[in-house]
Amino acid sequence: MLRFQIIIIFFIAFQLSACKNDSKINQKEKTLTTKIPFALVIHGGAGTIKKEYMTDEQEIAYRKKLQEALDVGYSILENSGTALEAVQKTINVMEDSPLFNAGKGAVFNSLGQQEMDASIMDGKTLNAGAVAGVSLIKNPINAALLVKDSTRHVILSGKGAEEFARQYHLQFEDASYFYTEKRYRSLIREKEKSGEKIIIKTNPKEQTEQIDDHKLGTVGCVAIDKEHNIAAGTSTGGMTNKKFGRIGDSPIIGAGTYANNLTCGISATGTGEYSIRTLAAHEVSNLIQYKNLSLKEALKHVVHVEIDSLGGDGGLIGLDKNGEIAWDFNTSGMYRAYKKSTGEKVIEIYKK
Repeated sequence: MLRFQIIIIFFIAFQLSACKNDSKINQKEKTLTTKIPFALVIHGGAGTIKKEYMTDEQEIAYRKKLQEALDVGYSILENSGTALEAVQKTINVMEDSPLFNAGKGAVFNSLGQQEMDASIMDGKTLNAGAVAGVSLIKNPINAALLVKDSTRHVILSGKGAEEFARQYHLQFEDASYFYTEKRYRSLIREKEKSGEKIIIKTNPKEQTEQIDDHKLGTVGCVAIDKEHNIAAGTSTGGMTNKKFGRIGDSPIIGAGTYANNLTCGISATGTGEYSIRTLAAHEVSNLIQYKNLSLKEALKHVVHVEIDSLGGDGGLIGLDKNGEIAWDFNTSGMYRAYKKSTGEKVIEIYKK
């Protein structure tokens, strides 16, 4: 009997010890989880963005929308979502706002229509998807992700891209959804500058938008998640009064968008022809991988040496494999922001 009691006491002691150890392990795992770094960085376009061009109300509107976009992406990452999802949903916020030249706020081409481009890339697999020259897809970045996930291609364009998106039931809008009075007036001014005869007819609506049109617009996001995977995406309406059918850098992988877990993720903004000619986004990755430059050094070289030497304008945002964030631009401003799991957060508009 005594022997049996000793066995029972030993068994209970063992169980208590095991529970205590399990508790320590669970606590350790929880601590490690909370310390896994994650972050995202966004931009809403670079260009001639000066304080004197902005009313206080306009600046507040931009800062609030940048904050909203940050919060959406950060929440996804904080809750162990993927970098790809964070990039997509963050860009959706900016595409749905008339403040930025993407989605609803897209500028008019020379025919008085919207033609939008977008791309997204997974740094883990190097898989990517893009659409170019689409007109009625509400969120082009969603179509780009669909191309990545549901085809063996990288880029679909025009009517083919739109038909593909319809097959997967993406949301479409009619042309009136994308119309904004301020963008229309920008087109008229550009045509007047070039001496063109204005024959465009649209259905003007009076809108109370707080949009600054002294800029080159695009929106973009780069994120790194708790699994240390990087993703990048870019969406744009292109350039005001651009030729019908013109495609910029935003849907070109390696030019306007690039992500590689070995190096970094990049999204570009500005006059896309220069980012295409320099393969700006991929060039930053190359400088990090083969020249051992820091992200900040690589961005500075591409913007202020390679793009500058061609007379180009614009900017780049980036995030490296360690979660370090940087940006650079050669214009007077760029809508930009970032947030890290360390609690660090920055929202900026003008050049310092």
